[in-house]
Amino acid sequence: MLDVDLHSHSTHSDGMLTPSDLVQRAFGQGVKTFALTDHDELSGLAEARAQAESRGMKFIAGVEISVSWQDETLHIVGLNIDPQHPEIAKGLRTVRVGRHARAERIAADLERAGVEGALDGARRYARNPDLLSRTHFARYLVERGAVQDTQTAFKRYLTPGKPGYVKHQWAELAQAVRWITAAGGAAVIAHPGRYKLINRQREELLGAFRDLGGVGVEVVTGSHTADQYATWARYAQRYGLKASAGSDFHGPGESYLDLGKLPDLPYGVTPVWADF
Repeated sequence: MLDVDLHSHSTHSDGMLTPSDLVQRAFGQGVKTFALTDHDELSGLAEARAQAESRGMKFIAGVEISVSWQDETLHIVGLNIDPQHPEIAKGLRTVRVGRHARAERIAADLERAGVEGALDGARRYARNPDLLSRTHFARYLVERGAVQDTQTAFKRYLTPGKPGYVKHQWAELAQAVRWITAAGGAAVIAHPGRYKLINRQREELLGAFRDLGGVGVEVVTGSHTADQYATWARYAQRYGLKASAGSDFHGPGESYLDLGKLPDLPYGVTPVWADF
């Protein structure tokens, strides 16, 4: 098992644990190099760093930025960033403003589907009022008994063609990579196996991302299968990208993989954390 985890979420975005509790769980599971990568948000990093360093862990300041590319919503993780850099701070503020309008449209669409009180219900699960996400709506759907768990919520609601999904314009790929690079960080494509891209689109995305200054791709991540580990390792090698690994942990019982449970990277790839 890897003792590295470079993708996780706290209550400052849509995770279930505070930054301190998240670090404590990671430490208890044997993680030695840890990154907090909240969605479009940097406010939990100082707390997480203090807790990690007090336990002798190597802490990597991170973020996960929502991006619109062609007709797909992608996530780009920024690792080893300077959270105080004005360009990334300003850029993320613009993304968070857009989240408010999207949340209202999600709630209205769920209302039309017979799910009442969705906006207030989702807000109860959001510890950070600036970061209302689909995950918070999914938790409310579980509370109402509409579904039995959040994974089912994303199958029946909140995704394209289902109630509660609204198309939204996020940051552009070039913007996200620029913000991360300006802040001294490494830009990484998160969980690429989750995106509904045909082979030609994968090639186009990886080429464009690399040419913009992107550094890596998540090869080992919670939502990938063993076959996808091998597939994305080959893509990383073909495009000269480094390999990252992260559980994408949101909370106990709600994530595909727990902290500290990542398998080793496939042979032949270069770990992105070798540069940190």
